[in-house]
Amino acid sequence: MFGHPVAGMFGYSRLTGGFAGGQAQYARVPFADVGPLKIESDLSDEQVLFLSDILPTGYMGADLCDIQSTDVVAVWGAGPVGQFAMDSARVLGAAKVIAIDKELYRLQMAERAGYTTINFEEVDVRSRLLELTGGRRPDKCIDAVGMEASHGSAHVHAYDRVKQAVRLETERPHALRQAILSCRSGGIVSVIGVYGGFLDKFPVGAWMNRALTLRTGQCHVQRYMKQLLQRIERGEIDPTRVITHTLPLDEAERGFDIFKNKQDHCEKVVLKP
Repeated sequence: MFGHPVAGMFGYSRLTGGFAGGQAQYARVPFADVGPLKIESDLSDEQVLFLSDILPTGYMGADLCDIQSTDVVAVWGAGPVGQFAMDSARVLGAAKVIAIDKELYRLQMAERAGYTTINFEEVDVRSRLLELTGGRRPDKCIDAVGMEASHGSAHVHAYDRVKQAVRLETERPHALRQAILSCRSGGIVSVIGVYGGFLDKFPVGAWMNRALTLRTGQCHVQRYMKQLLQRIERGEIDPTRVITHTLPLDEAERGFDIFKNKQDHCEKVVLKP
């Protein structure tokens, strides 16, 4: 499927090692003598919980952008990973960070954190980005949406749904296409959204002719854990800001349901054993 074996990951099927997911009272942890990070400070569980996945993912999305102090960074997706990509872009020195989503409560969360927002159901994203950047367009674009992408245009959304139904593609690449077409020439598009197979209508002409750099990968969690722990300890990043629901483990099914269906302004659920 991928041409070569990839790293083993919890919950990602036989394609990536066949390790079961870790959302249970107990998890079997391969290489437990070298993998886990020991927390020796007095930080709460909630402050360090996301070091295991989504905080390093968001940070890697920004890190791949080689952010400069004058950069405008646009982030597609204001879910938990997108929020952390925004926080990371700011920590790494971006001049402006723009959040793109359609869910009002997610955009409000980004706005409260100090980011400019775009609702793609209300305005044309590319036109609005031109306005916000004085016609230059974002220097760096981050796709933090992946398989769950939707599109403000009904006919574009319908096109990809049909392609998926007849098994001619496996992805919903709306955000990726738009990020490539929206990025300034010579810019960087960083992809931390999840893609697993094949997509259609990839704008290869825009990518090649405008000298865009496309960077991606499953998150290198171990690379970022210690430095992110230090940033949390210094107060540079507050991972708890995305937590909207805390539930006992036996209500996990309800937690998944409200998150998936975007009910009750659910941004991130923490499950307590």
